[in-house]
Formats: sequence, structure tokens, C-alpha cells
Amino acid sequence: MKTRAAVITEAPGTYKVVDLELEGPRQNELTVKMVASGLCHSDDHIAKGDHGVGRYPICGGHEGAGIVVEVGPHTVGWEVGDHVIFSFLAGCGRCRWCAKGLQNLCDRGAAIMTGGRPDDPNSYRLTLDGAPVAQTCGLGTFSEYTTVSIDSAVKVDKDLPLESLCLLGCGVGTGWGAAVNSAEVYPGHTVIVMGIGGIGINAVQGAAHAGASHIIAVDPIEFKRNAALEFGATHAVATMEEATEIARSFTNGQGADAAIVTVGVTTGEHVAQAFSSIRKAGTCVVTGLGKMEDVGLPISLLELTLYQKRIQGSLFGASAPSADIPWMVEMYRAGKLELDKLVTTTYTLDNIAQGFIDMHEGKNIRGVVLFD
Repeated sequence: MKTRAAVITEAPGTYKVVDLELEGPRQNELTVKMVASGLCHSDDHIAKGDHGVGRYPICGGHEGAGIVVEVGPHTVGWEVGDHVIFSFLAGCGRCRWCAKGLQNLCDRGAAIMTGGRPDDPNSYRLTLDGAPVAQTCGLGTFSEYTTVSIDSAVKVDKDLPLESLCLLGCGVGTGWGAAVNSAEVYPGHTVIVMGIGGIGINAVQGAAHAGASHIIAVDPIEFKRNAALEFGATHAVATMEEATEIARSFTNGQGADAAIVTVGVTTGEHVAQAFSSIRKAGTCVVTGLGKMEDVGLPISLLELTLYQKRIQGSLFGASAPSADIPWMVEMYRAGKLELDKLVTTTYTLDNIAQGFIDMHEGKNIRGVVLFD
């Protein structure tokens, strides 16, 4: 079938909408008509060339939701009309990591940037003029229709708004889990969240859910600081110096219990600032992505050892998507998890380039592409 999609043909580049051919689903695959797709900074990393991909052109998008229009042969448990949220990380359910509840570290994540199938990086479902087109995370949610593995799909009730629920496929789980799972925030904690975008705003929300007494949001953009206050932050400042001073004022000079780095393009200096802001035995969580070639952290090794501080990486908020996405859906249904207000601006597929311009100008918490 034909589908219109936003692709990157080279990096650095910009997303352009083209007509593609989409192959139907094979066994354990679904073809889905997209309803909504979030605009995540990771998609911009691909456009900028910060992260290499296995093949160009590549169809962008990995945070999406839609309605099943075709089910592959011998694919049990799915039917046409099902509503699905995509997990940008596929989970096989059988590898060592899935078996231990670490589904976000599933071995199939190794194929995430190849653009092929999670179980076969050299197999593609999109073509342009007969040549294969990669799909970001095996999904390619910047396409009107997409064919995906059931390992990347989570079924949800049909009465819920997919334009909000699509954010559970990346941003919400990543930020919320960074606070609750990776930082292990407890009631009464003091937490710093560095960078208030689609990830950071949910780290704020997660820290509030976990019962933190003081949540200090850090962002140079006033609009984002104000948004953080609406989602549970107790303080919002422009610099880490201010945040560290506030944290120490609440902790007898010790520092924050946890600092969570969610900056769009993370550098070693960002991590070092967060590391310096935490107390002895505190946790610095790094969930923002940097450039592949960037190495090294300008931190004191003496401080790392003698203060017993912890630097913790966090992929998808250390979550198990097939369990945690339905759980978050129920929190949303119960009014405990805010999703609707995360969507700042909506765009058409043809206007997707403007969405990334607005991202860089700090106008959005999350932009969302809506499909007809």
C-alpha cells in the first residue's frame, strides 16, 4: 500500500514528506493507521547526525499510537480495530533481561537504530523507488501507516484518546521512571530535575508522585519553568547553581537526594553539575542523550569514592513497557497521571519541520503530529 511519511535522506538534514510503499504484515506483525505521534528530541538527534543509523533514508518517529488495520497471518491475540501504543523498545519476553523484569534492556534493543525488524535488522517494510527505507526503532511513526512487530505494540482500550496516550511510548515512561525507578525517589526527598522538556516534565511528575518534598526544576526558558510548577515542581530556576543552593538550604548543606539530567543534548558538564549538586550517597540519573563521540565526565574521582555517590544511566526510565504502559494508562484513567496538558502544540504531517523548529525555540513541552 501507499503511505505518506516524513523521512531523513541524509544527516544533518530535515524531515521531508514523501510517498512510500509499505509492505503488509507478516507473522507476528501489525499494520497500523497512525493517529498521533510525539515529536521527541531523539528524532531530532537523527536529523542532526548526533546518532548514527543503519540506513538512509529513514522514516522518523518512535512515540506513537494508532489503530490496527491488518493483522499478520497466525498472529494470535490481535484483530483489526485494536488500539495500540508503541513502545520504542521492543520486548521479546524471553531473553535474560526480559526474564528478570528489565524489559527496557531486551536484547532486541541492539537493533534499535538499524531501522529493520527487531528480530531481523536486515529486513525492511518500507521502500522508496524500490530501495529499502529504515524505520526509526522499527516503528517509523511519522508515517500515515506503518507495519510493526507485536513486540513493540501494547493494546489499550478504545475509549481513550490516542493523541495523549501516544506519549506513553517514550517521553512519559522515560521521565517518570527516571525519578521513580532510577533515582528511587522516596517521600520527603529533595530532587533536582535538569532540563524541562518532554522527558524532564515527567521526571517532575514522577518525583511528585513518589512523594518528594522539594522538587527543583531547572531550565533557562521561563515557559518551561512555569510548566514545571504546574506538574508538581516546588521551585523553578534558570541555573544549576541556583538549584544546588536551594537543595542545600533544605538539607543542612548536604545537597539533593537525587539529580536527574534530562537535557536535550547532554554533555559531560551537565552530568558534572548534577553530580556536584547531590549529597553523600546521592544519585545522579542520566537519561538525556549526548553525541556518540563525546566521552569523559569532568567529575572528582575522590568525591565519587569518598562520598559514595552514584551515577545511574536510565533507558526508558528503567521500565518494563508491556507492564508499565498499561499501568500508566490506568493511572491516567484514574486522574493520577497527567497526559493531556503535556501536549503543547499539534501539527499536521506536512508541517512536521515546524514542530522541530518550535522544539529548538523552546515553545513546546511536547509537540504532537495528528494524522487524519
